[in-house]
Amino acid sequence: MGIIRYLLFYCPTNILTVCVLERQIFDFLGYQWAPILANFVHIIIVILGLFGTIQYRPRYITGYAVWLVLWVTWNVFVICFYLEAGDLSKETDLILTFNISMHRSWWMENGPGCTVTSVTPAPDWAPEDHRYITVSGCFLEYQYVEVAHSSLQIVLALAGFIYACYVVKCITEEEDSFDFIGGFDSYGYQGPQKTSHLQLQPMYMSK
Repeated sequence: MGIIRYLLFYCPTNILTVCVLERQIFDFLGYQWAPILANFVHIIIVILGLFGTIQYRPRYITGYAVWLVLWVTWNVFVICFYLEAGDLSKETDLILTFNISMHRSWWMENGPGCTVTSVTPAPDWAPEDHRYITVSGCFLEYQYVEVAHSSLQIVLALAGFIYACYVVKCITEEEDSFDFIGGFDSYGYQGPQKTSHLQLQPMYMSK
């Protein structure tokens, strides 16, 4: 049962981790500091979840399940950001870079079919260490690539949450059944102790 439980938890978690590592690489290339930090925390929590599964620690797995709820919330925010829901704007707001740089998503310039053209001379407001470019011919706009990444993370996180709850349930039931079987040890039957009816008498030896 332990091996099956571990595999049930490990498979979706492993897929989720691989996808996060892939996403982390492209976030690094695009200097997206907020997603980089979120991805790093997620990887740490996944490791703790796997440790809890191997060591039969339901608290670790419960913490992992709670984090998955936050992870889904974060990815929903990223989707809303790139789709410009509400007052969010992917063009003017630099939330994902903590407003410390003007970098955008790596997919903006390197998406499938994208053609990058440098604009010269650059406008006066453009920083000296940045290029002023135009991007055209993309088969898929960068915001939709980012939305696809976040949507995949949401689907995998929901699957991981279901498996985490199942693993916690299995561990809890095993612990309860073990306590029930061994709960009678303190009140176990003790056989009657044998009492000796023979009394030792002193022996005298004649000289």
